[in-house]
Amino acid sequence: MSTGKTLLALLLSSFLPATAAFAAANNTLVYCSEASPESFNPQIASSGPTFVASSQTLYNRLVEFRPSDNLPVPSLATAWEISPDGKTYTFTLRKGVKFNSNKEFKPTRDFNADDVVFSVMRQKDPKNPYHNVSQATYEYFNDVGLDKLITEVKKIDDTHVQFTLSEPNAAFLADWGMDFASILSAEYADAMLKAGTPEKVDTAPIGTGPYALQEYKVDSLIRYVANPNYWNGEVPTKHLIFSITPNVQTRMAKLQKNECQIIPAPAPVQFDAIKADKDLTLHTVDGLNVGYLAFNTTKKPFDNVLVRQALNYAVDKQAIINAVFMGSGTVAKSPIPPGMLGFDKDLKDRSYDPEKAKALLKQAGLEKGFDTDLWSMPVQRPYNPNSRRIAEMIQHDWAKVGVNAKIVTFEWGEYLSGMRKGEHSSALFGWMSDNGDPDNFADTLLGCGSIKSGSNAARWCDKQYDAFTQKAKLISDPAARAKLYEQAQEVFYQQAPWIPLANGKTFYATRSNVTGYTVSTNGSDFSKAKLN
Repeated sequence: MSTGKTLLALLLSSFLPATAAFAAANNTLVYCSEASPESFNPQIASSGPTFVASSQTLYNRLVEFRPSDNLPVPSLATAWEISPDGKTYTFTLRKGVKFNSNKEFKPTRDFNADDVVFSVMRQKDPKNPYHNVSQATYEYFNDVGLDKLITEVKKIDDTHVQFTLSEPNAAFLADWGMDFASILSAEYADAMLKAGTPEKVDTAPIGTGPYALQEYKVDSLIRYVANPNYWNGEVPTKHLIFSITPNVQTRMAKLQKNECQIIPAPAPVQFDAIKADKDLTLHTVDGLNVGYLAFNTTKKPFDNVLVRQALNYAVDKQAIINAVFMGSGTVAKSPIPPGMLGFDKDLKDRSYDPEKAKALLKQAGLEKGFDTDLWSMPVQRPYNPNSRRIAEMIQHDWAKVGVNAKIVTFEWGEYLSGMRKGEHSSALFGWMSDNGDPDNFADTLLGCGSIKSGSNAARWCDKQYDAFTQKAKLISDPAARAKLYEQAQEVFYQQAPWIPLANGKTFYATRSNVTGYTVSTNGSDFSKAKLN
């Protein structure tokens, strides 16, 4: 991971001009980011900090999500038509949208259908000259099945693009509001390919979003400058700086000192201090998310359903909620969050029962217990605000039934990479909604097809579960879809590939003079943020 970051920095240092110190403080907004981005191309990334630094700042997508109900509404596409058989989608594209520019590239045309086709085919077509650039794997595109679902995407004219699908898919429209669906410039890609530097599309990005990348210093900061021609209205703050600050205590200190004006994911233990400070404001958003511990079901003894069930009984989830979340979360029992279509409110959950756990381990032939590793995330999330503490509590609970868990952690990029490869035995992880559709949880996190790409951290493939979730994609009737997801959750409960832990609220904190910054299913929106 560190090698990739170094390459990214070197490319940028040769590509971007030096940036002078900023002058007017009220024209500069500083956001304390949790981690360095994996890339500046969201097509080839999978982490929240990367999406905030790239797709949510530099790019737009065909649709976005209405905050009130998470339904897709126009963005780069102004309208769309769906054929009666549900297999053809025709998008009408917004006119007059300008791409940003940089030292080596000045666009000669507005956004059009060529950019949509390129952005899709880079991910879909192994023969596309950009497909293997930056060692890309297109995890999200493949996880949601678009590599197989899309049989054709074609330009009808500059303002119309048409997708043909192999079968109807109820989540298809919402997929085009997800971060990986950001629209890149085909003209820029052609220019960089001709120059022999195609990787610059990923390291020195060109998008249509509210900001343009100006400078990146690895593990230190990212500087952006406002897009003067942003199609969705004037960007009120000219300069945006990401101060990369992995430590939650350091982020809080910087906020208090006004060294940054926005911080994500403050720790629950910091809430009282934020509320007590007249210069700070704590914000909360009801999130669609789930935090969990995934068992690697391809490794012994977690290939045994009795062991997985036992360790579910062995964890006191309510104690974790009380000690770690401090009112910011509730106990989870399903891979689908409450409030989402298909969530089964009547689904059973396993209560804390160490004796039941011991009995199941004995039935599995492991009455003396066993040794294992327990991976702990190095970052804070709404569904896991203190991974180390949660890991320690699970370790303590498992020890009571004879299971000795060694807690290990890695830098975030290494953590994600190792988990995708299945190097873990058990790992803490979680998910926040990308598109408001249950398929984004039920299939992306637990579908058989998601093992190869790595988003199925349990590496669990159950044919019955998969049949329910795959069928749910094919129908548009919400009640029928909900019933199928409920049936899938019953299989999940019986097979126990995870320990579902928590559904958390999303918290962030700002200086009290910050207005216009919002957090939603879309992620972070800086386009209207300003200091008053």
